[in-house]
Amino acid sequence: MSKNIGEKIRQIRELKGFSQEYISNKLGISQRAYSKIERNEIKIDWNKITDISEVFGIDPMELVSFDDNLVFNNCTQSGKFINSQATLNLPEKLIEQYEARIKELEKEVSFLRKMIEKMS
Repeated sequence: MSKNIGEKIRQIRELKGFSQEYISNKLGISQRAYSKIERNEIKIDWNKITDISEVFGIDPMELVSFDDNLVFNNCTQSGKFINSQATLNLPEKLIEQYEARIKELEKEVSFLRKMIEKMS
């Protein structure tokens, strides 16, 4: 089941060890308003996602696509991260193909955002 954006924000905040009060102060909003974001009681736009990502020190796309299974499945019991590339033994060519596809998709997203801005 896919998590909603509020759950993802809450999980990242907790993983980073930040309080709601800390994040809300950085965003310039009340703690109550921030709490509503995490509970999905208010919809947030891309600008707010970008602002929250900056506070977390991550790319907005990382926030949107965050999956805690990726974090916890790539972490040993000792808390050390496993290099998933080495663990999976992915061929270099496949990795290059994925990276090229990601770049194509990022360009497409950028283009579509510009088109949406022109329409607004």
